[in-house]
Amino acid sequence: MQDKEVQLIAKQRKYKGFFAIDEYVLKHTKFNGQMSNQFSRELFERGNASAVLLYDPLLDKVVLIEQFRIGAYVARKNPWLLELVAGIDEPGECPEDVVKREAFEEAGLELKTVKFAFNYLVSPGGTSEVINLFIGTVDSTEAKGVHGVVEENEDIKVHTFDFSDAMQMVESGKICNASTIVALFYLALHKSEFVN
Repeated sequence: MQDKEVQLIAKQRKYKGFFAIDEYVLKHTKFNGQMSNQFSRELFERGNASAVLLYDPLLDKVVLIEQFRIGAYVARKNPWLLELVAGIDEPGECPEDVVKREAFEEAGLELKTVKFAFNYLVSPGGTSEVINLFIGTVDSTEAKGVHGVVEENEDIKVHTFDFSDAMQMVESGKICNASTIVALFYLALHKSEFVN
């Protein structure tokens, strides 16, 4: 890795809407030590995001949200996904503040504690997006209703599940998005850190 090099030759914005697409022209060091030919790649830009798994350690329950997702619809999956609370990081906003804001906007809940787990690249072959993942403790008995920011066309239903049932939904494919699966498996490994 230390001897490898990337040469950026050009970058051009190809599309700008709710999201953006940039084209990069570059070349890089190959494993045999030679330089690759010049090539181009399009990159989907949506900014970084922060997500939080809402967990009630007293009742061993998780709170997930359900909302419509265009990607699942186009992929011919059920477009109403069970997910983590999440939001795009705004300029100057720290990831912890993002998950606190989104927990209230999307689930009507205030986080008692927030623990950073890790961050990861979502799909580095086509986007630079990084998700900052947190576990936030909540009182799951307060989780109910439909939430979301009307101006953002959000229509978000709150659900509470026993942790074991949520893991079974991963196994059965009912929970089928990466951030939720990753967070549930992280919690499975670290649950003892959240029990007082």
